[in-house]
Amino acid sequence: MVEAKSKALTMEDIISKVKEIPPFPQTVMRIIELTNDPRSGAKDLEAEIMKDQGLTTQILKLANSAFYRGRRKIDTVADASILLGFSAIQSMVLATVVGSVMNKELPGYALEKEALWKQSQISAIMTRTIAKKVKYSKPDQAYTAGLLRDIGKVILDTYVENGYDEINAIVENEGRSFIVAEEIVLGYHHGQIGAKIAEKWNLPEELVEVIACHHNPAVAFVNPELVAITHISDSLVMMMGIHIGIDGLAYEFFSDSVKLLGLDDIMLSEIMSEVADVIQTDDILLEI
Repeated sequence: MVEAKSKALTMEDIISKVKEIPPFPQTVMRIIELTNDPRSGAKDLEAEIMKDQGLTTQILKLANSAFYRGRRKIDTVADASILLGFSAIQSMVLATVVGSVMNKELPGYALEKEALWKQSQISAIMTRTIAKKVKYSKPDQAYTAGLLRDIGKVILDTYVENGYDEINAIVENEGRSFIVAEEIVLGYHHGQIGAKIAEKWNLPEELVEVIACHHNPAVAFVNPELVAITHISDSLVMMMGIHIGIDGLAYEFFSDSVKLLGLDDIMLSEIMSEVADVIQTDDILLEI
């Protein structure tokens, strides 16, 4: 770890703040269990989801959005489970519950209310699109990775706001990336903090790694491919100028991630164009 200065967070600070993040509701935990259980059927999943009318409505909205739907209209959760698969349902459920955590104003990052939430949903769309382009075997897992990659900003925001002058001076005068400057000034960066939240939520090790390493894919070892996909997605979203905040363009881009996935400039342009078309529709982003 880079040597921290006097404003640095302690592990006790982090643990205290992570405790303030609400756990997943029991219904959501049960749904995640069902989607991971090969013995579960579509009716089992539907029965659990329908205990929460708001969740049911949001899932059907996503299932019928231009991003997911084929030619057939999806009328029931059971239909969505059969047609889209359990992994897609799990990613939709996570998307509906994390919004309440991510929709706050983050003045430290110059993100207005709901900006991080909307940007994260677009990042999820971008990540899944890249995953499908490179034939990654779990595109819905990639969606979740893109959705949660910046969750640590929710906790680190106040500290970034207080230490911004020092962080910005390091970025401007020393040519460091924003995430390195965060770590120098605060002792931790938002990826590391986000990984602690993911651990609290009992998310898989692969997702914990993505959140921790998405700005430095070179250090990934659990699932380097997923981290590379998420890293490229994050960079493309920033290039599109979507709620970039104060830190948006102050990160290093690792071209080795492009090589790892077999992408080129033409393919990246096609991906951005495809995502731009998708997000023009009014049914793709969830409201909180």
